[in-house]
Amino acid sequence: MSGFQYSHDTSESWLQEWILHYNTEGKMTDKQARIVQAAIETFSDKGFAGSSTSEIAQKAGVAEGTIFRHYKTKKDLLFSIVAPFISNMLAPLFIKEFTKVLDEKYENFEAFLRAVIANRIQFVRSHLPLLKILLQEIPFQPELARILKDQVSKQVLSRLLHIVEHFQDQGQIRQMEPVTAVRLLVSSILSFVIARYLLAPQFHWKEEQEIEDTVRFVIMGLQPDDKE
Repeated sequence: MSGFQYSHDTSESWLQEWILHYNTEGKMTDKQARIVQAAIETFSDKGFAGSSTSEIAQKAGVAEGTIFRHYKTKKDLLFSIVAPFISNMLAPLFIKEFTKVLDEKYENFEAFLRAVIANRIQFVRSHLPLLKILLQEIPFQPELARILKDQVSKQVLSRLLHIVEHFQDQGQIRQMEPVTAVRLLVSSILSFVIARYLLAPQFHWKEEQEIEDTVRFVIMGLQPDDKE
C-alpha cells in the first residue's frame, strides 16, 4: 500500500480495514493515510460542522494545503471517507453476517435474537469511529442517506423479512405484516446499541441486564396471541 506503515497509534482495526478496502490500487500516500486517520478521529469526536481542516492537518502532521491537494473541500474529505465505508465495508459485512444468520439453524426465535444482538454489538465496537460519523451526518447529508439506503437497507430488509416469515410459519412470532415485525425488531435492537456505544457511552451501563431486557421486550412484543 504505497509504503504506508502503521505506527502503534494507527494500528486500530477500523483504520486498517478502511485503508485495505479503499486503497486497492496502492495509490494512497503516507500523508493521505495520515489525513484520513486524523479526519476520521476529528469528525467522530467533534462532528463535521465542528471540525476544521486546519485542526485535521495539525493532527495529521501536514500542511493544511496538503489536504486541499487531495480533496477540494472538507465535504469532499468527509464523503471520500464515509461513501467507501458504506459501499465497500458496511454493506458487504451486513449482507455477509445476515447470510450467516440465515444459514444457521436456531432452535427458536430467542436464540436468533440473541445472536443478532451479539453480532451487532461486535460490529459497532469494531467500527465505532466510522459509525459515529455516519450516525451524526446522515440527518444533514441526504446523499449519504441515499447511499446507505441503496447499498444496505434494501438488501438487509429482504433477508430480515425472510427470517421473520420463517418464524411466523413456525408460530413463534405473531401474525402481522412482516415489515412491521422487522421494524419493531430492528428499532429495539438499534435503540440499545446506538445509545450504548454512540450516543451515551459514558452512562453507567449494566450491559448484560440491558441485553436481557431488550430480548424480553422484543419477545413479549412479538409473541403470538395464544402465548400471552
